Amino acid sequence: MTASPQCRPILIRGLDDALAAAAAVGSTGMPLVLMAPPAAGALWLNGVVERVRKAHPELEVTGLLDCGDRAGEAQAALASGSRLVLFTGRPDMADRLAAIAVARGGVLLTKCPAILDLGAVTAAEGRGLHRTAVLEALCRDWLAREQG
Repeated sequence: MTASPQCRPILIRGLDDALAAAAAVGSTGMPLVLMAPPAAGALWLNGVVERVRKAHPELEVTGLLDCGDRAGEAQAALASGSRLVLFTGRPDMADRLAAIAVARGGVLLTKCPAILDLGAVTAAEGRGLHRTAVLEALCRDWLAREQG
């Protein structure tokens, strides 16, 4: 399954990135999809998503975990409560994982949607108020952009 038109993932490196993305979404009514960096894992992402939900209970927040072609990791992510998983492995495995995802109320993506990667900003801007403002502006622009 490919991503829906409303799926505009933002690749985060930590809670600060996630909170800046949530602030940018504000009252747009758009869902917020936070994507974990490759080494983070489902439990880390689920924890970040939960903290963002507590800070912004009015937002619809979902985590997206990229499992690449690792079926076991995708299955473990679904078992841990992840509701949106990207798996780019064998089609027969994708079919099985999609059935598991649906049974758990989730979605399995087989193609990565376009993403906004906040990593470059995180490295270039340092810490503080200016960095947060830059992150929020980038996220607002990303979420407002037409997806083609």
